[in-house]
Parts: sequence; structure tokens; C-alpha cells
Amino acid sequence: MISIIDYGLGNLKSVHKALNSLGFTSKVTSSVRDIDNCNGIIFPGVGSFGDCMKELDERGLIDSLKKSINSGKPFMGICLGLQILFEKSEESPNVQGLSILKGEISKIKFTKNLKVPHMGWNKINKTKNSNILEGINSDAWMYFVHSFKFDNDLKITDSISSYGETFSASINKDNVFATQFHPEKSSSVGLNVLKNFADLCI
Repeated sequence: MISIIDYGLGNLKSVHKALNSLGFTSKVTSSVRDIDNCNGIIFPGVGSFGDCMKELDERGLIDSLKKSINSGKPFMGICLGLQILFEKSEESPNVQGLSILKGEISKIKFTKNLKVPHMGWNKINKTKNSNILEGINSDAWMYFVHSFKFDNDLKITDSISSYGETFSASINKDNVFATQFHPEKSSSVGLNVLKNFADLCI
């Protein structure tokens, strides 16, 4: 069973529906017991960095998430779910993230001709092999909605995209995977990403 983390925000139903359509059992939950006992975790994040960490703290989920990730359990963050893996964000300067990965999230430097936020379809370019990008074309189109990004460590970046500046479209380190794009909104290509992750949880 895959736990889809419910912290009061997030595109939970779409991810749950997508996994069901692929034949995988999942559960939307904020239960520590479910997180401890599941085979994998998906964290679909929306909203602000600070609000997200506050909600996780109030639900007592921070330690459980860290414990599960550090145990080697497959984890996938989506959008804000990627960003909270890091130590901090420009969006909420005084808030500490999960600090699973080293680094800071920064704001996209939007030029005058670019709409805020970065929203819609954009091309990714694979920079190295990754389990969740298996079978995905190097120049695949994915759906994005964000104003903040990570771009400081190419060692953990497995695909990049560009909107005013280049940023990490997806990352991977050991059992931790995350996408800045929304696979659940990215048609059949995005479903393939979710399937690749879910296969790791079996």
C-alpha cells in the first residue's frame, strides 16, 4: 500500500485516482501508523513552504516522514513535496524544511515577459538515468505550477526545465524521488512516472 500524505492541502484525489487507474493500492492519510506500515510514500504538495511545514508539525508527521525516508522506504515528492525535502526556502525564510537533502529553494527570476507563476506545459530534459523516468523521452512535456525552484546540485538532478532560468524538474537520491512538475496532471507520460515509482514500492 502507498500512503498519500494528507496535510490539509494538496492534489490528493488526482494522485489517488491516478494510482488506482494504474492498478496500485493507495490511501490518502495523515496517520503515523499508515506511514510507518506502508510500502511507499507520495507527498503531493501545494501552497506555501511555511504553511506546509506548520501543518505537518501540527499533525505530528515530521518525525514519521523522516524515519520512513531514512529507513530506505521509497518516497516521492510532487511540486512543494520536492521543495520541503530541503533545508529552507526563500518563500519562508525562518522555516526549516525536512532537511532530508542539503540546499535551499529559491524564487524563479521572472522576466517582464513571463507570467507568474510558471503554469502550464513545459519540456523537460533528462540529465541522467533515473528509475522514475524509465521509458520517458528525454524531451517529454510535463505540467508545472510553481514560483519557486531548486537548481543547486546537479548530482541529484535527473531532469531539468527552463522558465526564465534553468531549474531542476526532477531529483533523485537513493530512495528519495521528487518532481517539480505534476505527473498526475501530465497525461499518459505523467502516469508512466507514477507507475515507475509505484513499481518500486511492490
